[in-house]
Amino acid sequence: MDIYFDSYKIAALEKQDDAVEIIRSAEANIARLTGSPVTLIAFEKSEGTER
Repeated sequence: MDIYFDSYKIAALEKQDDAVEIIRSAEANIARLTGSPVTLIAFEKSEGTER
């Protein structure tokens, strides 16, 4: 899997409480399934980049 970080930036979710709660819930569910803690990171496509 190729990930191009120059094409993405961390998503600004400070004012997106519902989105943050969905991510936290997904982290908890995945941790429960795998038995290991996980952290999910939200990226958004940077403007002016195409891949």
